[in-house]
Amino acid sequence: MSQTRGVKKTHGHPRVHKIKTRARYEQRRLKRISRTATLGGLFLSFLKIGVSGFGGGFAVLAQIRHLVVLERRWLGEHDFVEALALGQSLPGTSAGNAVTYIGFRVRGWRGASVSLAGFILPSMLMMIALAVFYDRFRALPNTEQLFHGFNAAVVALIAVTAWRMGRHTSSKSWQRILIVLSFAAVILLRATVVEVILISGLIGIGIESFVEPRLPRLDRIRGIATRRQQRIRERLSRRRRTKPHKFYGGYLTEAMAEQRLREMSEGLVTQTPEAELDDELITEAVEPQSRKAFLFPAIPLIAKLGLALSVSFIFLRIGAVTFGGGYVMIPEIENEVVNSHHWLNHQEFADATALGQITPGPVLIMATFVGYRVAGTPGAVLSTLCVFLPSFLMTIAAGSSFRRFRTNRQMQAFLRGVAPAVTGLLAAAAWSVARSGIHSLIGAAMTVVIVVILLRYRPNAFWVLMGAGAFRFVLALVLW
Repeated sequence: MSQTRGVKKTHGHPRVHKIKTRARYEQRRLKRISRTATLGGLFLSFLKIGVSGFGGGFAVLAQIRHLVVLERRWLGEHDFVEALALGQSLPGTSAGNAVTYIGFRVRGWRGASVSLAGFILPSMLMMIALAVFYDRFRALPNTEQLFHGFNAAVVALIAVTAWRMGRHTSSKSWQRILIVLSFAAVILLRATVVEVILISGLIGIGIESFVEPRLPRLDRIRGIATRRQQRIRERLSRRRRTKPHKFYGGYLTEAMAEQRLREMSEGLVTQTPEAELDDELITEAVEPQSRKAFLFPAIPLIAKLGLALSVSFIFLRIGAVTFGGGYVMIPEIENEVVNSHHWLNHQEFADATALGQITPGPVLIMATFVGYRVAGTPGAVLSTLCVFLPSFLMTIAAGSSFRRFRTNRQMQAFLRGVAPAVTGLLAAAAWSVARSGIHSLIGAAMTVVIVVILLRYRPNAFWVLMGAGAFRFVLALVLW
């Protein structure tokens, strides 16, 4: 009996009990940590990321994952992946949407509010400070060369982002066509981003829901047409050997017979869906000036408040369709604040884009700079709130029923149409910044070199910007 009991003990029963005890302890600890996530703790945690979140994109998401999954244990790895998927599927920046969803999962809508506020507050304050001292700093000698270096790096960053995104969103031929059409619609037709996004999403729904399910039927029709054409050719060849050029009841030349075959085959095969959708997309694109009356409310009595409301309403509309991040909105913001309303010139807008890169947080924080230049501090605060408000509300709405949102076929088809359009909009953004921020062969050469460096070595975007600005500044001191 003693030997039997000893064997049972050596077979690992105490070890299994120890493992189960540790698992229960770890489970209780995780629940305790999750319950102790106060609103103040959420705010301070994401405030820290907002201060140190240079580089944007995946660099910030890596910091968020370390905080939420490894350090605080508010979410598991699977839940964090869901947060990333939701953040990339909605308008706005993926990092901002992920922060909102994490706060919502931990402490409801109040947690989402304080998390997003802590995340964007440092970059907003930094951008206001830069906007206050912008004119003085711009007047310093050789400062213009510093911003020329920033602009070259920004163009390279946007171009590389478009290239990488296009490789993953253009697996089908109609998506590649949509990339080109989106770029042409913005650059040549002056279409707004709202129009391009909505039309592309509807095209995605149309193709995914109505065209692609019918493709097997079209293939069968093409096969029938091909086989029938082959039978007719064989019949013609037999008739030519006995009675040349005789076709059914009449006598036709060989060229007329070939024309008859082509007409019969073309009658069976319809026009390709891509060509019909391309024509529809081009004809439905309208001029952005037709939307101007929708953008502005009634002008208030106080002029500065009126300007603040005007610019904030522009960013409210822009924030509702910011699929793919802030880079996509650059042509639309430039069209509104530079071309339509002349609040900024092209050089100031290019500088705002560069400042949005060198500050922590999302690049959409350039809305703070634009709002301050237009209407002072009220304009800066209102513009910042409005550009993040639509994605904040959508994230909370989608986060409450995330699984239904993720499996909705129409929504996924809409996003598959939007994804290639975002690539085209990114290419248009790179073109827009290059046209307004690069004025010499040195700047163009720097852009090409930075593109090669980004594609090969994948450095942090913040250090790329700092290095480009410093190089151009030193080069100006040496040459001039």
